[in-house]
Amino acid sequence: MTRTLAVSLERFPIAGRFTIARGSRTEAVVVTATIRDGAVTGRGECVPYARYGETPEGTAQAIAAFEAAVVSGLGRAALQQQMPAGAARNALDCALWDLECKLAGVPAHVAAGLDRIGPATTAYTLSLGSATEMGEAAARAASRPILKVKLGAPEGDEARIAAVRRGAPDATLIADANEGWTEANVERHLAACAEAGVALVEQPLPAAGDGILGRIRRPVPVCADESLHQRSDLPGLRGRYDAVNIKLDKAGGLTEALALAAEAQRLGFTIMVGCMLGTSLGMAPAFLLTPRASFVDLDGPLLLAADRDPGIVYQGSIMQPPAPELWG
Repeated sequence: MTRTLAVSLERFPIAGRFTIARGSRTEAVVVTATIRDGAVTGRGECVPYARYGETPEGTAQAIAAFEAAVVSGLGRAALQQQMPAGAARNALDCALWDLECKLAGVPAHVAAGLDRIGPATTAYTLSLGSATEMGEAAARAASRPILKVKLGAPEGDEARIAAVRRGAPDATLIADANEGWTEANVERHLAACAEAGVALVEQPLPAAGDGILGRIRRPVPVCADESLHQRSDLPGLRGRYDAVNIKLDKAGGLTEALALAAEAQRLGFTIMVGCMLGTSLGMAPAFLLTPRASFVDLDGPLLLAADRDPGIVYQGSIMQPPAPELWG
């Protein structure tokens, strides 16, 4: 059969506004790679991230540049060698996973070495706002078992943490500063998180300036996000971080993410599987990491005004494994 590659930019409106320390958005822009081999189709979605110099248009061009290689039968192993980690490789890698599994008639979780895969409970993200706004948002979401709290504003994070805890007294809390804290305030903010019973703090300091984490007491486990991309980053994180957030868009696809998770566990890191703000097509391959993860943050579709159809089925915060019609 003759393979073809198609690349598309798609826009999905966000339900309201999504705000983190680096800014606000009202829509999710994703790039989708579609590989067809006869009657069989494999798809992969990525979310280009400006933090890493990625744009939707540039990412689409990077994927399209591999058309000849894909048509010639490019496989996942060769892709890892020929394309750097990042959003573009994620879309292609996940499309190849989807295509290969459908051609072989083997479910993706079996191809990944898993006997079975069951439902997972995802965190639900509260956008950055004032302490009052975030406390009210926490109260509205208090029935969800895990809340991820966006922090990192120049002032007021201690009040935000306390307000969220008052609003959702029984929820497990994950605080995500998105590199927004400083050496001057990180210890004070970690102490406030400990007082509020926060279970995990994500990326409190800029990736280029997180060395102090190895020299201070960490009363709450700290998770690397922007400081982690691939397996080669892991040795340098020891002593500074207790956990790592694995995202397919950073790792460059499911192939590297699975290997990264295995190596992180070998080195003693707690695993979190996370996502950029995308659709169920982007969450589906990441779902294969959930058996290894102590924390799951795959709530992207819950934050959209409309998801793909079919999409992952969410029952509150419980997400079901993706159906083959979606991916895998």
